[in-house]
Amino acid sequence: MMAAECSADSAGEIRKAEPMSRHTSWRVGGPAEIFYRPTDLQNLAQYLRSLEVNVPVFWFGLGSNLLVRDGGLRGVVIAASGVFTALEKSGERRVRAGASVACTRLARQCIRWGFAPAEFFAGIPGLLGGALAMNAGAHGSETWQRVRSVQTIDRYGEIRQRYPDEYEIAYRTVRGPADEWFVEAELEFEANAAASMTTMKEMLARRKQSQPLGLPSCGSVFRNPPGDFAARLIEESGLKGCRIGEAEVSEKHANFIINLGEASALDIENLIRHVQQTVADRTGVELIPEVRIVGEAVQ
Repeated sequence: MMAAECSADSAGEIRKAEPMSRHTSWRVGGPAEIFYRPTDLQNLAQYLRSLEVNVPVFWFGLGSNLLVRDGGLRGVVIAASGVFTALEKSGERRVRAGASVACTRLARQCIRWGFAPAEFFAGIPGLLGGALAMNAGAHGSETWQRVRSVQTIDRYGEIRQRYPDEYEIAYRTVRGPADEWFVEAELEFEANAAASMTTMKEMLARRKQSQPLGLPSCGSVFRNPPGDFAARLIEESGLKGCRIGEAEVSEKHANFIINLGEASALDIENLIRHVQQTVADRTGVELIPEVRIVGEAVQ
């Protein structure tokens, strides 16, 4: 790939050979062949329509649930963070929120409006778009329980309105049309319910106390298996503190893998596979990653 370079105008910002380590919460990842940040939805639609049909397109939000391999990503990476930031009431109990809205911001504003249950969104790291893509949840609630409709854009720049019955939704899983991404959602809450800023702050405090939030990680690496917790199984398997290179299973929360400073994406991926194999051997449970692993391995 060519050396990093960039340009920007009213049509958006384009960077070539942009290191994804600058944009992921693990602080690892090889270069994106083209890294594109649009100015708005119409600008993005025009750009997507201009691409040749054989160019791969990868949608990228905050990078908090993503492992990009050291060889990077071919084609175009669409950087949606900071672009779709609308957050407003759309009805007596409804909220219109862009995919770039941080889940903590959504929780705080809904509480100010007296909408509940919204506190659980504060327990979801990252942006609403990522929460929609994986049906993220916290404290017993899930994102799609609140979704009434979504706006999407596809690989060819077509913008659509879709509804929950057009998706297969399960625990940490959402299946819908291929090569189509969320740009906005309309959410419905309970009006005049007991929405508590104090409760939300308590949730955030518990998260801070129990998770290694000051170190590069992706949040929870594995889904919780039915009736159990991934962290318990990992700890029971003696894996807390296990290292490969500069990647380590957190001593504070066993379902976190942290970058101690100089980890490669390969270190992290190998540690994920080691944890899966060890837990399977010792408990018979196959852990399924929440984190998305994408990109090219270094040849």
